[in-house]
Amino acid sequence: MNIIAIYKKFPTEEACIKHLENIRWGDIAICPYCNSDKTCKHTKKGRQNQQCWNCQKSFSVTVGTIFHHTHLPLQKWFLAIALILNAKKGISIRQLARDLDLPVKTAWSVGMRIRKAFKSEEKELLKGIFEMDETYVKNAPQDSDDDDNDKKGGGHSNKTHTSVVAFKEKGGDIKAFVTADTTSITLGEIILENIETGSEIHTDEYNSYKHNP
Repeated sequence: MNIIAIYKKFPTEEACIKHLENIRWGDIAICPYCNSDKTCKHTKKGRQNQQCWNCQKSFSVTVGTIFHHTHLPLQKWFLAIALILNAKKGISIRQLARDLDLPVKTAWSVGMRIRKAFKSEEKELLKGIFEMDETYVKNAPQDSDDDDNDKKGGGHSNKTHTSVVAFKEKGGDIKAFVTADTTSITLGEIILENIETGSEIHTDEYNSYKHNP
């Protein structure tokens, strides 16, 4: 579904919530805390939630989902999902932030939640103790008179050099990734998509590691 279809099908927050409720529960809401179907709708502070008669807890359809504990409108979440799924070559966090008019850190959080949710179960995350480092690999010589191409900096690849980020497992193998740049956002994406939470990562004093979200 493209972004135009998203706008048409889910024009309001209520339309988004109703869609989630239909997918998750159907006709009867199930309490995510005790799995009881003895529930009813109620309004609190102008917002409609569900109330469980069994455990007496109030809940919404977003509890236990990637949308839980977020103040971002659901329509923007749906748009973010569409943008990520429809990008054949992937979409950068900065592009996602521009497209959705979001701060980069918010777009980073949204993108990471979505990618984690859609990550193939077959992909096994790396776990353990790692050293992480970045470098620049010189490309094959090119017929170019532009001397500025030989100047690299700011953590970005250019025509003569390609940035590479690598993980070296303690006493094990090395896994390397070619990246568009080595900024904190990009390094954060690589870590979250490939390293299991709780692993230990050792880095040097490169600023992008210090300012990683």
